Amino acid sequence: MNRSTIFIADDHPLLLKGMHIFLTDKGFDVVDTSSDGLSAYNNIIRLKPEIALLDIQMPKLTGIEIARKCLQNKINTKIILLTLHKNEEFYFESKNLNVYGYLLKEFALEEIEHCLKKVSKNETYQGKDIQKLLNVSADSSSGILKKLTTTERKVLYLIAKNKTSKEIAAMLFVTIKTIEKHRANIRVKLGLEAKTHSLLIWVKENYKLFL
Repeated sequence: MNRSTIFIADDHPLLLKGMHIFLTDKGFDVVDTSSDGLSAYNNIIRLKPEIALLDIQMPKLTGIEIARKCLQNKINTKIILLTLHKNEEFYFESKNLNVYGYLLKEFALEEIEHCLKKVSKNETYQGKDIQKLLNVSADSSSGILKKLTTTERKVLYLIAKNKTSKEIAAMLFVTIKTIEKHRANIRVKLGLEAKTHSLLIWVKENYKLFL
């Protein structure tokens, strides 16, 4: 039997029930469930489960917002996020919130048991197809972006998504000044002029790198 205590939250009743039954059958101790983010967060505080399996998009509080609150309030529950959407912004946010697992729902049932076992050992787990959510793969065949650090590639990707420095700073939990420094470093590494829109122009011209 698996001894990890698991809490599940999802606003889709059938998915919530199905996951509950599946995990219980696999020997996990599911302590409770919630169908909205606020009750999920309150239950995490009350029950202190080892692991919380959260849908990203829920009413009242999203999975991302719950993860942020847990981090801010030093709640030790390990968060695993589930999503229907291949949304790179959610992925980037989760990486800055000490989230232990990130799964696409289409692969959840075949991956969740392995994911939970790794997370219970304090290991992180990245689900199938998540590589497509990354800013740009470090092994890009072009080699152009290998000059950049992981954070710089992340910033460049968000610029390609038309995010402002203020928006990028908020998503990466850093100051605007830090983002401007990253932008300056990227321009130097890519050999671009120190102009306000030079990076945006560059990503528009090289959009295939960000598909």
